Amino acid sequence: MDHAEAVRVFFAAAPEGIEVPGAVTGGAPARRLRDALEPVAMHDVWSSRVGDAVGARGLDFFTAYVGGRGGPFGGRAPGALVAAAFAVFEPGFVGSTWEDALRLVDVEELQQLRDAETAASLRAVLGEETDAGRVAEVAGILERAVDAVSGAGRPLFSALRARPRPQDPAGRLWRAADLVREHRGDGHVAASVAAGLDPVRMGVLAELWVGYPLGEYSGTRAWPQDMADAGARRLAEEGLTTSAGPDAALTDDGRRFRDRVEAATDASQDDLVAALGDDLDGVTADLDRWSQACIDAGQFPPDLRKRAAG
Repeated sequence: MDHAEAVRVFFAAAPEGIEVPGAVTGGAPARRLRDALEPVAMHDVWSSRVGDAVGARGLDFFTAYVGGRGGPFGGRAPGALVAAAFAVFEPGFVGSTWEDALRLVDVEELQQLRDAETAASLRAVLGEETDAGRVAEVAGILERAVDAVSGAGRPLFSALRARPRPQDPAGRLWRAADLVREHRGDGHVAASVAAGLDPVRMGVLAELWVGYPLGEYSGTRAWPQDMADAGARRLAEEGLTTSAGPDAALTDDGRRFRDRVEAATDASQDDLVAALGDDLDGVTADLDRWSQACIDAGQFPPDLRKRAAG
């Protein structure tokens, strides 16, 4: 799938009447920060400029995503490590896509290309905001926070934090937002594993929680149908979903269970939220505004569920 095809698939508008659940819109400070920064943090994935640049090197949407996000581990990292860190994707898919990416381009060259093109793309979207000083100020606040917290048990966050950082204000903002995103993502994987979830059930509970029908979002994670079906059946047998069919929804027990995973994920970021201190609300508001600019520019999917699912 090339970048243009991915945009056609993922940029469809949400159906009428879809609402992001209250647990997201009224979430804890860590959750509000996460949703505010998602389109900025994922700018390298959805920017047409970045897609064109990596496409010119032979990478399609998935090799660019896996090679780019896993790149901080270095070119000698086994695909199994990348797959374990990503968690919710089928491991064989991640491993083979990682190897494909390494054959197409040197991993360090890919990192430098993404850094440069993402900074240029985000700078173009934010326009005068980049020159007004607030972008650099917010980037600095986020950088101080991510530098203040421990990387223990957070492989994607720690590997990305060890990378040289862009110097351009827009590039700094993107990298800092991405670091916060990976910090939360690593925490969410830990919370999900501690709750007894395997990757398939992790994905299904997340998609139903934000309002996707069964399989619409988790189906993008490359699991064979028999494994996806088995995970859906197990959730129904556990009483967490109403059925294993296309009309499946969370039961009351299922929603409470997923809410507890969310609360544990939020708690895993307590130190980062504390490091932001009194700057948290202002930074969240600015990131939300800049993320909306990315959506308005067609550089992030418009469906609110995609922003919430991450």
